[in-house]
Order: sequence, then C-alpha cells, then structure tokens
Amino acid sequence: MSDLPKGWSIPKQDHVRVQDIDCLSDNWYRLYRVGFDLRRTDGAWQNQTREAYDRGNGAGVLLYNLADRNVILTRQFRMPSFVNGNEDGMLIEVPAGVLDDRDPMSAVIAEVEEETGYKIGKPVQVFDLFMSPGSVTERLHLFVAEVTRAHRAGEGGGLHHEGEDIDVLEIPFDDILPMISDGRIRDAKTVILLQHALLTGLFGK
Repeated sequence: MSDLPKGWSIPKQDHVRVQDIDCLSDNWYRLYRVGFDLRRTDGAWQNQTREAYDRGNGAGVLLYNLADRNVILTRQFRMPSFVNGNEDGMLIEVPAGVLDDRDPMSAVIAEVEEETGYKIGKPVQVFDLFMSPGSVTERLHLFVAEVTRAHRAGEGGGLHHEGEDIDVLEIPFDDILPMISDGRIRDAKTVILLQHALLTGLFGK
C-alpha cells in the first residue's frame, strides 16, 4: 500500500485490512478510492472498495446571548444544497469552518470573528462527530459559547477572497423550534447544537 494521505490514521484491527489507496481527484479537496478486506460477522473475508472524500476536519460553535435571549447564526449560499432541492441555496448555520492546521478551539474562535465579528474567549466543546461517515472523512468538533453585545467587535461577513458573503442573524430563543420544524433551519450541525442547548437548559428559563 502507498503512503497514507496527510492527516489519515488507520488503526491496526483484526477485522479490516487496507490494501490500497488511490487519489481520484485533487482539486478543491481530495477524493480517494480505498480497497480493503473486511471480515464479516460469519468470519469470512470480503474484499470491498469505497470512495472517501477528504475535506479535512472542522469545527463549529453555537453563540447564545442570555441577556438578549437569542442565538447568533449565519446565512450563506451553499451550492451543494442548491443542486439538491434547496430552492435558493441559502442555509442558516452556526459559524463553522475547516481546521486546516489549527486545533479545533483556535479554528472556531477565528471562524467566529471572520463570519460574525464576535470575539470570544474559550468556547466549551460538547460534541466530536462524524457527520456523513458513509462517504466523507470529516470529524466535526462542536462548541457552545455565551456572548453579549460587547463581544461584537466587527461586522463579520466572511472573507471576500474566499467567496464568502455571510449574513449575521439574531434568532430569538422562542423562534428556534418553529424554524427547525418548518425547515427554515435545516443544517445538521446547527440543529444538533440547538437541540442540545434546548435539551440541557443552556438557554435558561
């Protein structure tokens, strides 16, 4: 087998043997074809081939303002959703981004400032999730952070040279469940964090 792609770690296990990894595309991110032998529950070995899209790992954070009783979310155009039935291509999301070579906390702090203009301290990590494990390698580190109006030091909006054009939204706590229910909020990481906050009483009474 050739050298592992950057960032990959394949543990030694008795039930799986990776045979080969081929890069099919190296454009924006990387698409790999992986050949491996998998030992099935009946003990027989089966050769399988799967494709894995490697866009790196990411981090996102739910910003909530207890004083104003709202959450700070973003809205931007997402092309993959646009070609798969999202009529205008716009999605409401928590601030998030790819780690690149940063640790999750440093990455999410930087992404928050770029996207929303808020400068935050140390957010609290609540999840480390595989979002689409059938085809994407990404692990997503999800945080929560309380903010006030004083934390907003800039306008946000994202990085123009990266094609970002981000609206910053203040969504009242009382509107969260209705917006999830009727599909106005349908981004998975955002729904997960909002439901976590509601279930754990993060927003108070």
